[in-house]
Amino acid sequence: MTYSPDLSSAFNDTHMRSRIVSVPSGLCSFCTEDCAGSCEIALAAVLGKQTVYPTNTGNNQVASEKRYPIDFSHFNINGRVFGAIGVPETYEEASIFNVSLDRTYGVFKEVRLAMPVVLPALIKLNWQDYFAGAAMAGVTCVIGEEARDKDPDLVLDQGKIVDFPALRGMLDAFRAYDRGLGQIVLQCNVEDDQLGLPEYAIQKQGVEAIEFKFGQSAKGTQPARRLKSRKEALEKKALGMLVHPDPDDPDLAAKDEAGCCPDFYTYARLPLWDEDYLMARIARLRELGAPNIYFKMAGYDRSDLERVIRLASQAKVDMITFDGAGGGTGYSPTKMMNEWGLPAILMEEAVLVILEQVRAEGGHLPALTLTGGFSSEDQVFKALAYGQGSFTAVGLCRSAMAAAMTGRNLGQRIRQGDIPRHMARFGGTVQELFADLGDLRALYGRKADDFSLGAVGVFSYLNKIAFGLKHFAALNRKFDLALLDRSDLIPLTRDAKDLLAGRWFDLSGRSL
Repeated sequence: MTYSPDLSSAFNDTHMRSRIVSVPSGLCSFCTEDCAGSCEIALAAVLGKQTVYPTNTGNNQVASEKRYPIDFSHFNINGRVFGAIGVPETYEEASIFNVSLDRTYGVFKEVRLAMPVVLPALIKLNWQDYFAGAAMAGVTCVIGEEARDKDPDLVLDQGKIVDFPALRGMLDAFRAYDRGLGQIVLQCNVEDDQLGLPEYAIQKQGVEAIEFKFGQSAKGTQPARRLKSRKEALEKKALGMLVHPDPDDPDLAAKDEAGCCPDFYTYARLPLWDEDYLMARIARLRELGAPNIYFKMAGYDRSDLERVIRLASQAKVDMITFDGAGGGTGYSPTKMMNEWGLPAILMEEAVLVILEQVRAEGGHLPALTLTGGFSSEDQVFKALAYGQGSFTAVGLCRSAMAAAMTGRNLGQRIRQGDIPRHMARFGGTVQELFADLGDLRALYGRKADDFSLGAVGVFSYLNKIAFGLKHFAALNRKFDLALLDRSDLIPLTRDAKDLLAGRWFDLSGRSL
């Protein structure tokens, strides 16, 4: 069998002509000369290197299509019938309504979460409701890298950002509903950092939290973006971006005039930060007024995971988000998305072993978030239980955006009198269909009736996650999610048992 998809993909609207596919290659077993060309090979024959990236980007989300040999579905959730931990053992107090979901983190400024959830970095699609819904639900959210590209009014002076007016709207999407829980964080990649985005955001826009991005599960390298012309290539180079080939090359200028110029690509710089640079950088940003510092790390080599954790420990970073293979939202290489990096559960195992070493040495332990393909409360529960209390939260990115889009789209259809049949059975008005508006009114008053329904969708979705978590916790007679551990999990497969026994990475029995 194979775990990889065949040479067709929703990324590119490709499909296989034949029902029978050759497993090793992913090609149709019978490839005929008169095929119209519907697979990934055919698309590459036409579009060439562009097909390293999805052709279906824009107003879409993109995630892995690979079936991994191990994930959280290899575990069931345990249950207990006697006792109660975390509340008095009485019928009145040992109930789902008394399960504590609160989490707290932060070294120099405390951040409290209403539930163990973070909405990871994103700045596409319906980001306004994504951030607003996070604030309503009381969780942290992150503005994605290169947010500056969303602003046509961005102003640079001598290679530094001096005006980024669109950032105000991004921050206000959260701040308008901020009820003292969670935090909005600005993610920065190398380009953002070199352009002075952290300084501008802190000093001009009052940002209190910066996330340094080392990588994400779907995109271990930065994207190469094809440019329309040499003129555009020159403009991008003038902004300090890496452009290949060099548009200032005199030979290329001559070729351009002759109509023979090659394609130009921009390429965002890879993170080559080291300890000396980041230690000084983090100290500087805290001096400027950003008490909370985050890292975003993907499933790279385990020695890199350890280096990032130790750096975070030394710099007293508040939180690291570890992003496992399986997720993704945007402009990500298709094969890299499917075939690169540690899946979330394996990355969690690797991180926990490293964390034990740092703990034994007496080092600072940052809060940890695990993300990468999570969408339901059972997955969140299993990840927290597997983490043995070391993980503060689970990241819900694509699923939260799906809720934002659904809420907004349904709201539009209600106004048009075009409610989908499968939804109409629940009601015909906003009040009837959005069942958790009552919870929002209790928090914000009657003005909640005027909230964007996309944001209400995010709030409602996260409300469901929280309510489901309370049921699983009560099922295990643990009334505080901080009490979860691996005794709350039942391994269903030999792979799951090997993972619990620490045998996954080393067949000799040593975990690392």
